Amino acid sequence: MNSLARVNSLNWIWRTLLEADLRKCTGTLVGAGLGALAEAVHLQISVHFTILSLVMLCAVVYGQRYLPESTGKELTNTDMPKRSGMKKQFKVWSEKRTLFIGIIVLGMAFAEGAANDWLPLTIVDGYGVNSTIGSFVYGLFVAAMTIGRFAGGRILDRYGRVRVLLSCALSAMLGLTLVIWGQHYIVASIGVVFWGLGTSLGFPVGLSAAGDNPQGAVARVGAVATTGYIASLVGPPMLGFLGEHYGLLNALILVLVGTVISGFLSRAAKPL
Repeated sequence: MNSLARVNSLNWIWRTLLEADLRKCTGTLVGAGLGALAEAVHLQISVHFTILSLVMLCAVVYGQRYLPESTGKELTNTDMPKRSGMKKQFKVWSEKRTLFIGIIVLGMAFAEGAANDWLPLTIVDGYGVNSTIGSFVYGLFVAAMTIGRFAGGRILDRYGRVRVLLSCALSAMLGLTLVIWGQHYIVASIGVVFWGLGTSLGFPVGLSAAGDNPQGAVARVGAVATTGYIASLVGPPMLGFLGEHYGLLNALILVLVGTVISGFLSRAAKPL
C-alpha cells in the first residue's frame, strides 16, 4: 500500500469512527434533555420508559433495512495463512503498542462510562442538589463531549494524535479533580465540562491508532474496542460498589487514576 492510499485509509477509519460517535453523543444529549424535561414535569418513569421503548423499536425496525449486507465482513487475501479469530485476538496483545493503546482506551472509556452511569446521582448525592439539576449537569457533560467530537477532526489534523490524546487526558484529569474536590456544585459543573471535553476523543482516536497497520487492522481494532467496552460495562458496577462504601465522589478517584495512566501512555498512539 503506497503512502497516499495509507493516509486515505487512516482518514476514512477516523472519519467513520467520529461520525458514529457523534451520532451516539447527539442521541445521548437528546436523551439527557428529555430526561431532565420528564423530571421537571414529574412524568412517571413507567410512562417515560414505555414511550422511549416504542420510539426505539420503531427506529430499529425502520433503520435495519439500510444496513449493507457486507457489514462486519473483512476481505482477506486467499494466499495468506488462515488463523482463527480467537488466535488473532490473543496474538495482538503481544504487541507492546497495541497493549498500550488498549490501556489508553480502557482509561478513557472508563471515564466516559462512569459519567454516563453515575454522574447525575453523584451530583445529587455528593452536592445535595435536586434530580433536575443532576440531569442538567449530565446534559453539560454530553454537550461537552458532542462539541469535542464535532471539533475533533480539525484538532486532530492540526495537532496530531499524541498531543490530542494527552490534552484530552489532562482535561479529564482537571474536570474530575474539580468534581471530586470542588466543594460546590457550580465548581463541579465546570469540572464536568472539562471532563466531557477530555473523554470526547479518547475512544475514537485510540481505535484509529489501532488501525494504523492495514495488515491485521481488524484484529487490533477489535481487541482495543473490546477493552473500551469492558471498561464501560465492568467499570460502572465497580464504581457503584465503591460508592456504596466510600461515597461516589471518592469512588471517582479510581477514574482519575485511569485518566492519568492514559495520559502517561499517550505517546504509544504515535502514527506508524
